[in-house]
Amino acid sequence: MGLHNLTPAAGSVKSEKRIGRGQGSGRGGTSTRGHKGAKSRSGYSKKIGFEGGQMPLQRRVPKFGFKNVNRVEYKAINLDAIQMLAETKGISEFNLETFAANGLISGSKLVKILGRGELKASVKVEAHHFSAKATSAIEAAGGSINKI
Repeated sequence: MGLHNLTPAAGSVKSEKRIGRGQGSGRGGTSTRGHKGAKSRSGYSKKIGFEGGQMPLQRRVPKFGFKNVNRVEYKAINLDAIQMLAETKGISEFNLETFAANGLISGSKLVKILGRGELKASVKVEAHHFSAKATSAIEAAGGSINKI
């Protein structure tokens, strides 16, 4: 055994130097922060989007349009999809559970029935909203609607 073979016991030596613990530590003084500037001060935290005083991208690009925060978003289901399900699976009553089970909606979405396509089957449809064309087509085919 020689001095070159000696190693400290496992866990006895810390891997990182302690910063800001006096000049004798080798990391005292400015404590690796450099001189002056915001990053050298205590309490510094970089704001999101801060670009060093340059005008941030978020404020440089032009703004346009309007986004209504009170907008009500509906999942649209057309009459042709209802007619297809009525033909293939023999369903005569449509509600949110039926739409979800057949993959037309997911989760608890608001549903609006639209009038694209032809409806020949007499069906009972339950949804949150109906277009005028869809309402007249369902009732003309001998079906009924029910607003939730």
